[in-house]
Amino acid sequence: MPSDVVRRIGASTLAEIEVPMLYAVILKYVRPIEEVRAHLDTHRDWLVEHTKKGRILVAGPLDDNSGGAIISHCKDRAELDEMLASDSFTVHRLVDHEIRGFTGAMRAEAFSSTWAPEAKPV
Repeated sequence: MPSDVVRRIGASTLAEIEVPMLYAVILKYVRPIEEVRAHLDTHRDWLVEHTKKGRILVAGPLDDNSGGAIISHCKDRAELDEMLASDSFTVHRLVDHEIRGFTGAMRAEAFSSTWAPEAKPV
């Protein structure tokens, strides 16, 4: 079963429902920092665009300045891949991506249930 499908047990049947996934994306710089900086403004514009669309929940640089991290909320992996493909860092081959999809099982009460409907607030 794909990771973006969650099984929920109903009163008498087992039904599959599609739930938007959360994704942890690590961007690792693979080019000199000078090349990365040359595309930083367009990358930031891309981050703002997709944050406003609700696809990026939080993003920022890694503490060792080797890249960045994004927590994303997309309907499926295809939507995430399409979004990442439009980033100037990807277009100019400045980063490699490590992507892990997950379904929230637990969330802080302040974290929207919209992003993790199956997660229990604690």
